[in-house]
Amino acid sequence: MVLAKSLGAALVTGASQGIGKAIAMRLASDGYKVALNDIPRKREQLEAVAKDINQKYGHESFVVPADVALEQEVKEMIESSSKALNGLDVVVANAGILGSGQPIVESSMEDWDKVLGVNLRGVFMCYKWAAKDMIARECRGRIIGASSVLGKQGMAYASSYAASKFGVRGLTQVAALELGQYGITVNAYAPGAIHTAMSEGTLSDLSAPQKDLPSLPAFAKLGQPEDIASIVSYLASKEAYYITGQTISVNAGMYFD
Repeated sequence: MVLAKSLGAALVTGASQGIGKAIAMRLASDGYKVALNDIPRKREQLEAVAKDINQKYGHESFVVPADVALEQEVKEMIESSSKALNGLDVVVANAGILGSGQPIVESSMEDWDKVLGVNLRGVFMCYKWAAKDMIARECRGRIIGASSVLGKQGMAYASSYAASKFGVRGLTQVAALELGQYGITVNAYAPGAIHTAMSEGTLSDLSAPQKDLPSLPAFAKLGQPEDIASIVSYLASKEAYYITGQTISVNAGMYFD
């Protein structure tokens, strides 16, 4: 067990697996108590992450299942996490889903609403309620959201997903301008091709991702969730006080800002 100096508390949505789990583990290793969120049916996975955090770092964790597409659940998630961990210093709105992969002319409004509901509406509500909590406590906190390389460069057959991730960028800029007066920074991360359960379902050959992602440079391999966790760790740190309103690309050169 490695005990780190406590830095406060962080909430990570979509923390049962993949990038969200990696972020939660990294923040715990940095010294944060962590509130772990995902949809209710993933409670057992969240409990396993909490157990892993406790065994490795000795930190308190709080498991808080909720659907980020539902405002009342987001409100209760933020409030209960803040109460359980004596205030939230960092909120990472990581939870997201993929779209159907259909062309625009064949896409359903049901798919559109579902993807935007989680990926953009969910991030908006996490920003909103995290900000309300931090302002009330006069906390100069960190709010961080999940965009994507597809939030900087569109891709065919990804209309709902790309729209949602472009939306996160705009939302992040607006929130940064509004919340800066309270000492709160708001940023986002934009992953490229990262090896997760999601990518396993969308890439035909994990050892040669360029087959499905021609914009990925020939020298690049799939990134790991820990590659994203490292940038979140920095954005959450005191040293990142001068960075706000940014969406940081972590993509091995798939897209240049």
